Amino acid sequence: MPLAMNREVFITCAVTGSGATQDRSPNVPRSPKQIADSAIDAAKAGAAVVHCHVRDPDTGAPSRRLDLYREVTDRIRDAEVDVVLNLTAGMGGDIVFGGVEAPFPTVQGTDMIGATERVAHVAECLPEICTLDCGTMNFAEADYVMTNTPGMLVAMGRMMTELGVKPEIEAFDTGHLWYAKQLVKDGVLDGPALVQLCMGVPWGAPDDLNTFMAMVNNVPDDWTFSAFGLGRSQMPYVAASVLAGGNVRVGLEDNLMLDRGVLATNAQLVERAAGTIENLGARVIGPAEVRAKLGLTKRAPVTA
Repeated sequence: MPLAMNREVFITCAVTGSGATQDRSPNVPRSPKQIADSAIDAAKAGAAVVHCHVRDPDTGAPSRRLDLYREVTDRIRDAEVDVVLNLTAGMGGDIVFGGVEAPFPTVQGTDMIGATERVAHVAECLPEICTLDCGTMNFAEADYVMTNTPGMLVAMGRMMTELGVKPEIEAFDTGHLWYAKQLVKDGVLDGPALVQLCMGVPWGAPDDLNTFMAMVNNVPDDWTFSAFGLGRSQMPYVAASVLAGGNVRVGLEDNLMLDRGVLATNAQLVERAAGTIENLGARVIGPAEVRAKLGLTKRAPVTA
Protein backbone atom coordinates (compact mmCIF):
# COMPACT_ATOMS: atom_id res chain seq x y z
CA MET A 1 0.00 0.00 0.00
CA PRO A 2 1.75 3.19 -1.14
CA LEU A 3 1.94 6.25 1.09
CA ALA A 4 -0.79 8.66 -0.03
CA MET A 5 0.03 11.74 2.01
CA ASN A 6 -2.26 14.76 1.79
CA ARG A 7 -0.23 17.82 0.76
CA GLU A 8 -3.00 20.39 1.28
CA VAL A 9 -4.57 19.97 4.70
CA PHE A 10 -7.35 21.79 6.49
CA ILE A 11 -7.64 21.93 10.26
CA THR A 12 -10.98 21.69 12.05
CA CYS A 13 -11.10 22.96 15.63
CA ALA A 14 -13.75 21.29 17.80
CA VAL A 15 -14.20 24.21 20.19
CA THR A 16 -16.10 22.94 23.23
CA GLY A 17 -18.16 19.76 22.67
CA SER A 18 -20.89 18.51 24.99
CA GLY A 19 -18.87 16.32 27.33
CA ALA A 20 -18.46 16.90 31.06
CA THR A 21 -15.22 18.84 30.65
CA GLN A 22 -16.46 22.26 31.74
CA ASP A 23 -15.04 21.89 35.27
CA ARG A 24 -11.81 20.16 34.27
CA SER A 25 -10.25 23.17 32.55
CA PRO A 26 -10.94 26.91 32.80
CA ASN A 27 -10.17 27.10 29.09
CA VAL A 28 -13.31 25.18 28.07
CA PRO A 29 -15.65 27.92 26.84
CA ARG A 30 -19.23 28.08 28.15
CA SER A 31 -20.98 31.30 27.16
CA PRO A 32 -21.68 32.21 23.54
CA LYS A 33 -19.07 34.98 23.74
CA GLN A 34 -16.45 32.61 25.15
CA ILE A 35 -17.22 29.97 22.52
CA ALA A 36 -17.12 32.50 19.69
CA ASP A 37 -13.93 34.14 20.99
CA SER A 38 -12.22 30.76 21.29
CA ALA A 39 -13.34 29.83 17.76
CA ILE A 40 -12.05 33.14 16.41
CA ASP A 41 -8.69 32.64 18.14
CA ALA A 42 -8.50 29.13 16.65
CA ALA A 43 -9.19 30.56 13.19
CA LYS A 44 -6.44 33.12 13.64
CA ALA A 45 -4.11 30.26 14.61
CA GLY A 46 -4.84 28.38 11.38
CA ALA A 47 -8.14 26.52 11.72
CA ALA A 48 -10.15 26.72 8.49
CA VAL A 49 -13.22 25.15 10.12
CA VAL A 50 -14.68 25.57 13.61
CA HIS A 51 -17.00 22.86 14.93
CA CYS A 52 -19.34 24.31 17.54
CA HIS A 53 -21.64 23.05 20.26
CA VAL A 54 -23.30 25.38 22.77
CA ARG A 55 -23.49 25.15 26.54
CA ASP A 56 -25.59 26.66 29.30
CA PRO A 57 -23.65 29.83 30.13
CA ASP A 58 -24.08 29.34 33.89
CA THR A 59 -23.55 25.61 34.38
CA GLY A 60 -21.56 24.63 31.31
CA ALA A 61 -24.01 21.78 30.64
CA PRO A 62 -24.72 20.92 26.98
CA SER A 63 -27.60 22.86 25.45
CA ARG A 64 -29.74 22.92 22.30
CA ARG A 65 -31.03 26.50 22.69
CA LEU A 66 -31.48 28.26 19.35
CA ASP A 67 -30.63 31.68 20.79
CA LEU A 68 -27.25 30.42 21.99
CA TYR A 69 -26.41 28.97 18.57
CA ARG A 70 -27.50 32.19 16.89
CA GLU A 71 -25.37 34.33 19.19
CA VAL A 72 -22.30 32.13 18.65
CA THR A 73 -22.65 32.12 14.87
CA ASP A 74 -23.44 35.85 14.68
CA ARG A 75 -20.36 36.67 16.74
CA ILE A 76 -18.12 34.49 14.57
CA ARG A 77 -19.57 35.91 11.36
CA ASP A 78 -19.07 39.46 12.63
CA ALA A 79 -15.39 38.84 13.38
CA GLU A 80 -12.64 40.11 11.10
CA VAL A 81 -11.25 36.60 10.54
CA ASP A 82 -12.90 34.28 8.00
CA VAL A 83 -13.71 30.67 8.98
CA VAL A 84 -16.04 27.87 7.86
CA LEU A 85 -18.88 27.24 10.34
CA ASN A 86 -19.63 23.64 11.32
CA LEU A 87 -22.45 23.11 13.84
CA THR A 88 -23.19 19.87 15.63
CA ALA A 89 -26.50 18.14 14.95
CA GLY A 90 -25.71 15.33 17.35
CA MET A 91 -27.84 16.53 20.25
CA GLY A 92 -31.26 15.04 20.94
CA GLY A 93 -30.52 11.35 20.43
CA ASP A 94 -29.50 10.38 23.96
CA ILE A 95 -31.02 7.52 25.95
CA VAL A 96 -29.93 6.74 29.50
CA PHE A 97 -31.59 3.54 30.64
CA GLY A 98 -32.66 2.96 34.22
CA GLY A 99 -30.38 -0.03 34.76
CA VAL A 100 -29.89 -3.64 33.79
CA GLU A 101 -32.89 -4.96 35.75
CA ALA A 102 -35.25 -2.04 35.10
CA PRO A 103 -34.23 -0.22 31.91
CA PHE A 104 -37.54 1.66 31.74
CA PRO A 105 -38.41 4.34 32.56
CA THR A 106 -35.29 6.06 31.29
CA VAL A 107 -33.50 8.39 33.70
CA GLN A 108 -31.92 11.84 33.86
CA GLY A 109 -29.73 12.55 30.86
CA THR A 110 -32.19 11.16 28.34
CA ASP A 111 -32.82 13.71 25.59
CA MET A 112 -34.81 12.35 22.66
CA ILE A 113 -36.39 14.71 20.14
CA GLY A 114 -37.60 14.56 16.55
CA ALA A 115 -35.60 15.08 13.38
CA THR A 116 -36.94 18.58 12.67
CA GLU A 117 -36.02 19.80 16.16
CA ARG A 118 -32.57 18.21 15.91
CA VAL A 119 -31.90 20.28 12.79
CA ALA A 120 -33.74 23.46 13.86
CA HIS A 121 -30.59 25.40 14.76
CA VAL A 122 -29.03 24.43 11.42
CA ALA A 123 -32.04 25.85 9.58
CA GLU A 124 -31.86 28.96 11.76
CA CYS A 125 -28.13 29.67 11.41
CA LEU A 126 -27.31 28.17 7.96
CA PRO A 127 -23.70 27.12 8.58
CA GLU A 128 -21.69 25.71 5.69
CA ILE A 129 -21.39 22.31 7.44
CA CYS A 130 -23.26 20.39 10.14
CA THR A 131 -22.53 16.96 11.58
CA LEU A 132 -24.49 13.76 11.04
CA ASP A 133 -23.60 10.98 13.51
CA CYS A 134 -24.09 8.03 11.22
CA GLY A 135 -25.08 5.26 13.63
CA THR A 136 -26.28 4.14 17.04
CA MET A 137 -23.60 3.23 19.58
CA ASN A 138 -22.91 2.23 23.17
CA PHE A 139 -21.16 5.42 24.25
CA ALA A 140 -18.79 5.17 27.22
CA GLU A 141 -21.17 5.10 30.20
CA ALA A 142 -22.83 1.87 31.34
CA ASP A 143 -26.44 2.67 30.46
CA TYR A 144 -26.08 5.45 27.84
CA VAL A 145 -26.78 4.85 24.16
CA MET A 146 -26.21 7.41 21.39
CA THR A 147 -29.24 6.79 19.19
CA ASN A 148 -29.35 7.47 15.45
CA THR A 149 -31.70 5.07 13.70
CA PRO A 150 -31.69 4.65 9.90
CA GLY A 151 -35.06 6.39 9.71
CA MET A 152 -33.80 9.35 11.76
CA LEU A 153 -30.65 9.63 9.64
CA VAL A 154 -32.62 9.59 6.40
CA ALA A 155 -34.93 12.33 7.69
CA MET A 156 -32.12 14.51 9.04
CA GLY A 157 -29.91 13.92 6.01
CA ARG A 158 -32.68 15.00 3.63
CA MET A 159 -33.29 18.15 5.66
CA MET A 160 -29.59 19.05 5.59
CA THR A 161 -29.40 18.44 1.84
CA GLU A 162 -32.50 20.56 1.21
CA LEU A 163 -31.06 23.36 3.35
CA GLY A 164 -27.89 23.37 1.27
CA VAL A 165 -25.76 22.57 4.34
CA LYS A 166 -23.10 19.91 3.77
CA PRO A 167 -23.26 17.06 6.28
CA GLU A 168 -20.00 16.04 7.90
CA ILE A 169 -20.59 12.33 8.45
CA GLU A 170 -19.32 11.33 11.89
CA ALA A 171 -18.15 7.71 11.63
CA PHE A 172 -17.40 6.09 14.97
CA ASP A 173 -17.02 2.60 13.49
CA THR A 174 -16.85 0.81 10.14
CA GLY A 175 -20.59 0.13 10.01
CA HIS A 176 -21.24 3.87 10.17
CA LEU A 177 -19.22 4.30 6.98
CA TRP A 178 -21.13 1.44 5.39
CA TYR A 179 -24.44 3.16 6.07
CA ALA A 180 -23.10 6.56 5.00
CA LYS A 181 -22.31 5.11 1.59
CA GLN A 182 -25.87 3.80 1.40
CA LEU A 183 -27.24 7.28 2.18
CA VAL A 184 -25.27 8.69 -0.76
CA LYS A 185 -26.33 5.78 -3.01
CA ASP A 186 -29.98 6.41 -2.10
CA GLY A 187 -29.66 10.12 -2.89
CA VAL A 188 -30.29 11.24 0.69
CA LEU A 189 -26.84 12.85 0.81
CA ASP A 190 -25.01 14.35 -2.11
CA GLY A 191 -21.68 12.90 -3.16
CA PRO A 192 -18.80 13.24 -2.89
CA ALA A 193 -19.30 13.28 0.86
CA LEU A 194 -17.33 14.66 3.79
CA VAL A 195 -16.54 12.28 6.65
CA GLN A 196 -14.91 12.57 10.06
CA LEU A 197 -13.25 9.38 11.37
CA CYS A 198 -13.75 9.39 15.14
CA MET A 199 -11.09 7.17 16.70
CA GLY A 200 -10.88 5.84 20.23
CA VAL A 201 -14.35 6.85 21.44
CA PRO A 202 -15.64 4.11 23.77
CA TRP A 203 -17.14 1.86 22.41
CA GLY A 204 -16.60 2.59 18.77
CA ALA A 205 -13.49 2.09 16.67
CA PRO A 206 -10.35 1.73 18.83
CA ASP A 207 -7.55 4.14 18.01
CA ASP A 208 -4.96 1.60 16.83
CA LEU A 209 -3.50 2.11 13.36
CA ASN A 210 -4.85 -1.15 11.94
CA THR A 211 -8.42 -0.08 12.72
CA PHE A 212 -7.72 3.44 11.49
CA MET A 213 -6.49 2.16 8.14
CA ALA A 214 -9.51 -0.14 7.90
CA MET A 215 -11.65 2.99 8.28
CA VAL A 216 -9.57 4.96 5.76
CA ASN A 217 -9.74 2.12 3.23
CA ASN A 218 -13.54 2.15 3.47
CA VAL A 219 -13.78 5.84 2.54
CA PRO A 220 -14.59 6.19 -1.20
CA ASP A 221 -11.73 7.68 -3.22
CA ASP A 222 -13.66 10.82 -4.17
CA TRP A 223 -14.77 11.62 -0.60
CA THR A 224 -12.89 13.99 1.71
CA PHE A 225 -12.02 12.70 5.16
CA SER A 226 -10.61 14.04 8.38
CA ALA A 227 -9.77 12.19 11.59
CA PHE A 228 -9.16 12.72 15.28
CA GLY A 229 -8.08 10.82 18.38
CA LEU A 230 -8.87 11.61 22.00
CA GLY A 231 -6.61 12.89 24.74
CA ARG A 232 -2.94 12.11 24.24
CA SER A 233 -3.80 10.49 20.89
CA GLN A 234 -4.90 13.83 19.45
CA MET A 235 -1.55 15.00 18.09
CA PRO A 236 -0.39 11.57 16.85
CA TYR A 237 -3.60 11.44 14.80
CA VAL A 238 -2.73 14.77 13.19
CA ALA A 239 0.30 13.06 11.64
CA ALA A 240 -1.49 9.76 11.01
CA SER A 241 -4.38 11.37 9.16
CA VAL A 242 -2.16 13.52 6.96
CA LEU A 243 0.03 10.53 6.08
CA ALA A 244 -3.09 8.50 5.22
CA GLY A 245 -4.37 11.22 2.88
CA GLY A 246 -6.74 13.06 5.19
CA ASN A 247 -7.29 16.28 7.10
CA VAL A 248 -7.17 16.87 10.85
CA ARG A 249 -9.30 17.84 13.80
CA VAL A 250 -8.04 19.12 17.14
CA GLY A 251 -9.65 21.09 19.96
CA LEU A 252 -10.89 21.06 23.52
CA GLU A 253 -13.86 18.84 22.68
CA ASP A 254 -11.42 15.94 22.31
CA ASN A 255 -8.40 16.85 24.43
CA LEU A 256 -7.69 19.33 27.22
CA MET A 257 -3.89 19.09 27.41
CA LEU A 258 -1.08 20.70 25.45
CA ASP A 259 1.57 18.70 27.29
CA ARG A 260 1.56 16.55 30.40
CA GLY A 261 0.20 18.75 33.18
CA VAL A 262 -0.26 21.76 30.86
CA LEU A 263 -3.82 22.79 30.03
CA ALA A 264 -4.33 23.85 26.41
CA THR A 265 -6.35 26.50 24.65
CA ASN A 266 -7.95 25.82 21.30
CA ALA A 267 -5.54 28.21 19.58
CA GLN A 268 -2.53 26.40 21.07
CA LEU A 269 -3.80 23.04 19.84
CA VAL A 270 -4.35 24.45 16.37
CA GLU A 271 -0.89 26.02 16.34
CA ARG A 272 0.73 22.71 17.30
CA ALA A 273 -1.27 20.82 14.67
CA ALA A 274 -0.28 23.36 12.02
CA GLY A 275 3.37 22.95 12.96
CA THR A 276 3.13 19.17 12.67
CA ILE A 277 1.45 19.42 9.26
CA GLU A 278 4.06 21.82 7.95
CA ASN A 279 6.95 19.76 9.34
CA LEU A 280 5.60 16.81 7.36
CA GLY A 281 5.96 18.91 4.21
CA ALA A 282 2.26 19.68 3.73
CA ARG A 283 0.51 23.05 3.53
CA VAL A 284 -2.29 24.23 5.81
CA ILE A 285 -5.11 25.61 3.67
CA GLY A 286 -7.59 28.31 4.61
CA PRO A 287 -11.38 28.66 4.60
CA ALA A 288 -11.71 29.93 1.03
CA GLU A 289 -9.81 26.91 -0.27
CA VAL A 290 -11.93 24.59 1.87
CA ARG A 291 -15.12 26.09 0.45
CA ALA A 292 -13.80 25.58 -3.08
CA LYS A 293 -12.68 22.03 -2.31
CA LEU A 294 -15.96 20.96 -0.70
CA GLY A 295 -18.39 23.04 -2.78
CA LEU A 296 -19.56 25.12 0.18
CA THR A 297 -21.45 28.40 0.04
CA LYS A 298 -21.02 31.03 2.73
CA ARG A 299 -24.49 32.42 3.44
CA ALA A 300 -26.21 34.92 5.67
CA PRO A 301 -28.43 33.45 8.39
CA VAL A 302 -32.22 33.65 8.45
CA THR A 303 -33.42 37.10 9.59
CA ALA A 304 -36.43 37.74 11.75
